[in-house]
Amino acid sequence: MTRSRHADIKTQFSFRDDYPAALVTGLTSLSRVAVPRFLRLLAALVALTIIVTAAGLYFIPWVQTTSGLGRVTTLDPRDRLQEISATVGGRLAQWYVRDGDPVIAGAPIARIEDIDQQLVDRLVAQRDAAQRKYEAARDAVATAELDYQRKRALFDEGLASRLDFEQARIRVQQLKVTEQEAAAAVNEADVNLSRQGSQLVVAPRDGTIVQVAAGDTATMINAGQRLVSFLPADAERAVEVFIDGRDIGLVHPGRAVRLQFEGWPAFQFSGVPQYAIGTFSGTVAFVDPSARADGRFRVLVTETADRETCNDQQLPNRLRIAGNCGWPPESFIRLGANARAFIQLETVPLGFELWRRLNNFPPVNVPATTTGEASR
Repeated sequence: MTRSRHADIKTQFSFRDDYPAALVTGLTSLSRVAVPRFLRLLAALVALTIIVTAAGLYFIPWVQTTSGLGRVTTLDPRDRLQEISATVGGRLAQWYVRDGDPVIAGAPIARIEDIDQQLVDRLVAQRDAAQRKYEAARDAVATAELDYQRKRALFDEGLASRLDFEQARIRVQQLKVTEQEAAAAVNEADVNLSRQGSQLVVAPRDGTIVQVAAGDTATMINAGQRLVSFLPADAERAVEVFIDGRDIGLVHPGRAVRLQFEGWPAFQFSGVPQYAIGTFSGTVAFVDPSARADGRFRVLVTETADRETCNDQQLPNRLRIAGNCGWPPESFIRLGANARAFIQLETVPLGFELWRRLNNFPPVNVPATTTGEASR
């Protein structure tokens, strides 16, 4: 009896599609436990987002990019800022330049006078005396060689003793030593005289006087003391940047670089370099084989000028603000100016790049332990 009643109740409240809807109308529990429409829509959106994200991480190409800060410098050390020093000591007699003056090769910069006004005359007299001694020694050697040849001929004929022959040979050797000493004295006198003749300091090449050392015409100058700071003209510029050690394994000479210079508005979209705005092209020229104390590596970037694919953005005054046709003129991008480099690496899936970045080592602050590292 009980089993039959339970079976009837189960059959009565069965939710089959063919059961009369009137019997189900009074059941409110089903509507209470049903998932709301908003949550079903949200779950569908989350699932779709996960699928699209996974597909994007796998299929979207991404250009690996590493960036670093640095400054404008030169590859050739002769093109860098250099100091012109006094070659001789003395009194600063006259300045020929000021700060910012352009100079050409051989142009006078300063003139130095010796304290002893008669020094040059004495050096000339010493040089003349040394020259006369050298000429006398040279004539003595020539005479001794003739005597040696005569003694040798007599010795071969048996008309001279071996002692006379050996003494003549020894005298020739002694006089040759005296001649060499006299020649050395002449050279030393020439050097001393030329040093005093270099009292006029001149520019080694075309360039600009950056800074003149303070000093009036009564200032005493020592040999080797700095007179002016000089910047050569037409320097081949480069950018020196420092890159994280995580990315240095992918950086090698020849890599393409996009550069942003200080004061030039730019926008660089990492991973899609073709959409960069306001950046200039460059090429990696050199990578330091060893790291600094903070774990970063120095990278030198040179200018790239591809005239075939030249695509510059220009201001109304035709000044380049971006492109592949070279960097802005040196009057706008000077040596020492700050710059940021975006080095383009390999093209990989976006997911691989995210995974590579997540596996980075934590930053470690290591103070410089040597003077050389600290100066760098």
